[in-house]
Amino acid sequence: MTFSLLRFLRPFVAAISASALFVLAAANEPANPARQPVNYEAFGAIGDGVTDDLPAIVKAHAHANAHGLRVETKAGATYHLGRRALTAIIATDTDWGASRFIIDDTDVENHRVSLFSVQSLLEPVTLTIPRLTRDQRRLDVLPPRDCWVRVENSHKKRYIREGLNQNGGSAQRDCFILRRDGSIEGDIDWDYDVITKLEARAIDEQPLVLRGGVFTTTANQMKQEKGYNYWLRNIAITRSNTTVVGLTHHIVGEGEFGHPYNGFLAAQGCANITFRDCFVTGHKTYSTIGAAGKPVSMGTYDLIANEVVNFTMSGVRMDNVCDTTRWGVIGTNFCKNILLENCMLSRMDTHQGVSGTYTIRGTTLGHAGLNAIGRGTLTVENSTLNGRALIALRPDYGSTWEGLIVIRNSRWIPGCGAPMQPYLLSANNRGQHDFGYPCFMPSEIRIDGLVIDDSQHPKDYRGPFLFNDFDGSQTPEASRPFPYQVTDRVTIRGVTTTSGKQLRISPDPAVAARVKVIERD
Repeated sequence: MTFSLLRFLRPFVAAISASALFVLAAANEPANPARQPVNYEAFGAIGDGVTDDLPAIVKAHAHANAHGLRVETKAGATYHLGRRALTAIIATDTDWGASRFIIDDTDVENHRVSLFSVQSLLEPVTLTIPRLTRDQRRLDVLPPRDCWVRVENSHKKRYIREGLNQNGGSAQRDCFILRRDGSIEGDIDWDYDVITKLEARAIDEQPLVLRGGVFTTTANQMKQEKGYNYWLRNIAITRSNTTVVGLTHHIVGEGEFGHPYNGFLAAQGCANITFRDCFVTGHKTYSTIGAAGKPVSMGTYDLIANEVVNFTMSGVRMDNVCDTTRWGVIGTNFCKNILLENCMLSRMDTHQGVSGTYTIRGTTLGHAGLNAIGRGTLTVENSTLNGRALIALRPDYGSTWEGLIVIRNSRWIPGCGAPMQPYLLSANNRGQHDFGYPCFMPSEIRIDGLVIDDSQHPKDYRGPFLFNDFDGSQTPEASRPFPYQVTDRVTIRGVTTTSGKQLRISPDPAVAARVKVIERD
């Protein structure tokens, strides 16, 4: 897995001041006495799929933002977004309907600039928080309105990555919602004896909705043998209380070479974000030379959520979820409270942690499966998963899940039906690496209704395991400077296999001996 925090936390767009937006909107404003929705054609868009319409689109949204007007596109129009490094700032409801948008990334002015940026027009809030403790629920600070808050202690490093994409870790951080009454929403993960950086963004009370739009990206052909060079050319969202409904994104023209994308829909530093009834596309997997000087696959994403409090995907779908030539469609970092419901995706992943609740409901996940790092309660219910493990705890971040895992009324088809030895929970931690935090297997696992479709099993197959051999080297406990806490208790009810084989504990006798397994009728 290749997911560099520094690249993903770069600003999505160049700073554009509110005053500059209003000046731009004032130029050649069309009359709008009835406060009708703004359309792109009034500002010069042609919509023929050939003419570069992005300059007109930028002006249209600036006008809509300055006057509080919604934007609607012309039925049947196809807007070409050109090669220029321009960003349309969206601060009002926008309905793209069935309009089409062409994004040609074979020749662009600057690939690190977003095409659209959904922003709040509220001013940032100045707060002082001298210290903070893990799981704190209230502050004496009373902001003028609810805020998304981010705190950082740069003196401490967490998520010190191991493996081919090794790094020196990330500054300790948390994001949360601070209410006007001082209450906190979003579990605080760390203690802060000092806060070296604090950012507070006011949360708009009214939701902003983006509707429709069929976007087609002709993929970049960038050739760079070493390192990563992430592309934006996307829709970046930093405004809280934003919902994207019914958007479609296609990828065409992927060739022999290409570099990864940082999410076509990319939410960063905000709260209460929902993607609903959207269609997204998996990207071809390319390779590069990683931080360890060896070849690695490059992660490229159609969906990204970083430092989002309350992130929901409902009815988000894609094709070919078991196509292993395509990278997993989504990656997230540092989120609080994630919900997937009624989705069909190649994977769901929390690279540098999620805390609070992480819920997969009524969802199908494909070949790249369900990946988790963090703490809280991870729930899988009424879902079908196709990963090599039912749940994979990311080994490059210590395979840590501090809390409870609940599996209820679900189905697991290991490796999309490939012959393999199934391990329900996959982890790898030899106790030799400092990840910047203590590492845990889930303290408790509750399984109540699970069908394991292991009909396509290898020869000499004796049945699935609950855990893999997470140590591998059988390192003695005394030789592990960074111990890995093993699961205490597993409760099992209604687990069946299509092979008829029984679920076993682990190929590691030491793990099998330590875990208390309770089977219920």
